Amino acid sequence: EIEEAGGTAVANYDSVATPEGGENIIKTAVDNFGKVDIVINNAGILRDKSFTKLEPANLEIVLDVHLKGAFFVSQPAFRVMKENGYGRFVFAASGAGVFGNFGQSNYGAAKAGVAGMTRCMALEGQKYGIRCFILAPVALSRMTEDLPGFQDDSFKTKMSPGLVSPLVTFLASDLAKDMTN
Repeated sequence: EIEEAGGTAVANYDSVATPEGGENIIKTAVDNFGKVDIVINNAGILRDKSFTKLEPANLEIVLDVHLKGAFFVSQPAFRVMKENGYGRFVFAASGAGVFGNFGQSNYGAAKAGVAGMTRCMALEGQKYGIRCFILAPVALSRMTEDLPGFQDDSFKTKMSPGLVSPLVTFLASDLAKDMTN
């Protein structure tokens, strides 16, 4: 879609959930574009279970993708941005990490961790021209399309990801240069 619209895109199929995957994702960007200016950390999965039924494997994989994945992609990108004196990170957190949500203790913990990491990165990045932002959006996605209430057509319209992306674009732009976190 990006290329059809006249842009340039490069695919990378490494997992965000490993240090090597995060390094390779950023290396692919640098090899093809010379640098990394913006990282949108939005990778996610769900493994919902009530707290007493949650198996350790389902805790680990959600933490691996959401929290560790954000770390493993951001750390090598932060290094590149620090060298260049410029960068933007936008992290997807969740209301489940702030307010809780039934059956999502693993997801809520991961998203709360992402929010904490983002605030720390924002402090460390300020002197290098790196800005970090957290969003806790609610939008229809492959992860949410089967949740109760998300099937209603009027609700789908109100929860379009297209309503979140303008804010992400703003935060990743120079218009937000005096903002962080």
